[in-house]
Amino acid sequence: MKKHNLLAFILLGAAAMSCDGGKNSQKNLFKLDTTGLKQLYHPNETFPLGIENPKNATIDSVIYYINDTKVGSVTGNTKLDFKFENEKFGYKNIKALVYSDGDNSEVTGRVELGSGVTPTKLEYELVNTYPHDMQAYTQGLEFYRDTLIESTGRRGLSTLRKTNYKTGEVYKKTELEGKYFGEGITVVDNKIYMLTWQSRTGFVFNADTFERLEEFKYFKEIEGWGLTHDDDKYIYMSDGTEKIWKLDPKTLKEVDYVNVYTTNSKIKSVNELEWIEGKIYGNVYQTDGIAVIDPATGAVEHILDISPLKKQVTMHPDMDVLNGIAYNPKTKTIFITGKNWDKMFEIRVKQ
Repeated sequence: MKKHNLLAFILLGAAAMSCDGGKNSQKNLFKLDTTGLKQLYHPNETFPLGIENPKNATIDSVIYYINDTKVGSVTGNTKLDFKFENEKFGYKNIKALVYSDGDNSEVTGRVELGSGVTPTKLEYELVNTYPHDMQAYTQGLEFYRDTLIESTGRRGLSTLRKTNYKTGEVYKKTELEGKYFGEGITVVDNKIYMLTWQSRTGFVFNADTFERLEEFKYFKEIEGWGLTHDDDKYIYMSDGTEKIWKLDPKTLKEVDYVNVYTTNSKIKSVNELEWIEGKIYGNVYQTDGIAVIDPATGAVEHILDISPLKKQVTMHPDMDVLNGIAYNPKTKTIFITGKNWDKMFEIRVKQ
């Protein structure tokens, strides 16, 4: 799979987004007016909704919907200005019901809403370098009570472990059944929540004993990638897309979600997650970068370029991508590693 430079991707933007002007109605009388429309909007902008009426039919009224939510109506064919503020980033499916001559027609289209924030590059200093188990296909990493807890993946090799981060020694470990591909973890109320990749199954373990307490199914048909939690103990889950889901830890059901966007593009493949001082730090799969994400909006505010550290890792046939972020609140330092890396790095972000 091709690897990407996250810094260039975020700062330069992805390919232009599509802007669909809409399909004609059944009678081919109307379509959405795309005059002056842009491919990508930002939260401080207004989107002018209108109908093209090339045959000059009599329009009594138009009702507009964005993602199936009614946003307004007009008499005749006057414009309706829709403000994007407080809207989630992502595609906006537009539907207009046009009432004319005692009948109604439906026309549709789509535009996209990106973030209004231009990400900046965060600088950091290397504090320490530690050994890391080269056989650990790291999926999740988190400090809990001064202990580093790590999950690893691959079917038949997936584990949950406690590690002495200074020596790389694994002093407690439990294995998943061979059918499971282990993924991200987080610890809430002395319970370790662990995802699996494509099985739509997660597990809850006692953080002290590693006793398996519970098995749960995902709330919808998604993959399991990364996990973290906030200070209020809500759990955040990534699924390999641009979405980060906010979950109730008691029910593991969806409370809310955000779509991760920069000014110019959505950021897919958000992987391992870590909550650090009110922000979500997320590995972006197949890049050497970490995105710093506003959990309330999904806006990428900053990035960390980890490529200089990756160059210090011993190259070998099984070495894979960056994946693993753990924050130590006592030292205010971040621990970084990757899949089958022989090193773990402790860094401090420069203020």
